[in-house]
Amino acid sequence: MKEAVDCYSLTDDLRQTILPLTKVNPWLGLLRFTLLGTLFFSLVILAWITNNQIIFVLTSLLAGFFYALWLICTHDTTHYTLTQWTWFEEIAPRLQSYPLSWPYGVYQELHHLHHGWNGFDFRDPERTEWTKDEYETASPWQQWYVKHQWPIDIFVLGGIGLITRTIAQGVKLRSIRPRLQWKLMTDVVFIVLIHSCFLAIALSYGVIARYFLFWFILERTVGFFMQTREHLEHYQMWTQKDTYQLTQLYAARNISVPNWIQWLIGGLPYHSIHHAFPKIPFNHLPEAFDKIQSVLKKHHYPQMNKENGYVRTAWQLSHQPSIISSIRGNHTIV
Repeated sequence: MKEAVDCYSLTDDLRQTILPLTKVNPWLGLLRFTLLGTLFFSLVILAWITNNQIIFVLTSLLAGFFYALWLICTHDTTHYTLTQWTWFEEIAPRLQSYPLSWPYGVYQELHHLHHGWNGFDFRDPERTEWTKDEYETASPWQQWYVKHQWPIDIFVLGGIGLITRTIAQGVKLRSIRPRLQWKLMTDVVFIVLIHSCFLAIALSYGVIARYFLFWFILERTVGFFMQTREHLEHYQMWTQKDTYQLTQLYAARNISVPNWIQWLIGGLPYHSIHHAFPKIPFNHLPEAFDKIQSVLKKHHYPQMNKENGYVRTAWQLSHQPSIISSIRGNHTIV
């Protein structure tokens, strides 16, 4: 009984603490969206007006980097915390995503399931770590994949792997989330329509080879960043606590980065805070992290983790392939 009262008191304290931090400043979100989008399009234009193949490749790579940062804004829009302008947060992410064949509508639905199932249900569509049962019943080549998952996902599967997995999960979970059926269809139709137009333009100008090279570079670059980010956020973090908020606070990873990086990638370094309270906009997540740490300490709960940098953390985790041993979250190195 005392534990239940303590959990209720903690949950209420957490909610009261973060309430002032849920207000969205639409102009700040629009600034981030516009700045990254402008940088991306400027590099795209520079790539296509040059006749030098080396400059074309280099500017396309740089464009891919800013495209990845720009696409992270679509994570904010799934929660309507970029601007809180509903019309903008429905239209803008689709205009961003469809040219790269990213099925945003499907991702939007799956991401809400991910927030509900992280730490509780192995059907979580964004779970990156295999379970013990999955590993033990897998074929030898699948077990080999699990042991080399990080380099394969990041350097080989890349963006195509993410797109394929998202569509496959959308098909698989249609019965649970019926809107996935409609969003699968509309995403595919618009992606095909947009790329048909692009392809027709490339053919008319006789630049088909350059067209495919450009999209290949973007797919590789964006896929690299998105796969790395996805693995860092939850790999080896699966755990289950007494309440939903506590589970989310301990089942996602926080990473220490400079403030300018935190701003560019939309607060994702404070991923456990985002999971527990997805209505907090990106600019308030650092402050929310500090306040929630204080609340946890006040109620005698362990402090949330905070890893030291993206590169260092990715390197360490990629050399420690693991599986989830139980629903409660024990992990075994394989």
